[in-house]
Amino acid sequence: MTINENDDRHRNQNMTKIIGPDPNVIYPMKDYDKLVFLKNFVKASNIFVGDYTYFDDRRYGPDKFEEYNVLYNYDFAKVKLIIGKFCAIAAEAKFIMTGDHKLDAISTYPFPIFQHGWETAYDIKNLPVKGDITIGNDVWIGYDSLIKNGVTIGDGAIIAARAVVVKDVAPYAVVAGNPAKVVKMRFDDSTIERLLQIAWWDWDIAKINQHISIISNLDVKRLENCF
Repeated sequence: MTINENDDRHRNQNMTKIIGPDPNVIYPMKDYDKLVFLKNFVKASNIFVGDYTYFDDRRYGPDKFEEYNVLYNYDFAKVKLIIGKFCAIAAEAKFIMTGDHKLDAISTYPFPIFQHGWETAYDIKNLPVKGDITIGNDVWIGYDSLIKNGVTIGDGAIIAARAVVVKDVAPYAVVAGNPAKVVKMRFDDSTIERLLQIAWWDWDIAKINQHISIISNLDVKRLENCF
């Protein structure tokens, strides 16, 4: 048995006692109500959130997440917000669900919303919608970032503070700026493929608890050995 294997065996014996927070509670941190597990908090029928994904807003609190952070969510049937497991969403991050204006016309002004005859200009229900916002697992969404509808963000990606995401983000990419562009990839292509195959976020929580110290380090080979 190698030193690393021996260390893993002893570490795993200790880790079996770890149970982690209950994914079905709203407030997973004792005496702190500014952070919530979103799955248990959101009410809109078109917002879907995976286990352990949290939203933390120390300044305003999470109570108005669906009002202040999920914007223009007018038509639940047209667009969905789908967020995977183990995502970290910082304060004032925003998701633009709908609200696009008519582009195939001389004016982009939304005349029909004011009615009084202006509703005859065109059917407001036919305004363009780019599609769902789909966010993978283990994604870090930074402070005051903005994600447009129709965007898919891959597993393991990082969205920098105040980034404006208007295009898809590849797994394990780090993006920043307005519009957001790739600053770097967190791992090389081969390693990313291996991590996507492992997909540790889909393991049962007992297995995650057992190998949590390896997940929290950079040795992908050791993580593969747990797979």
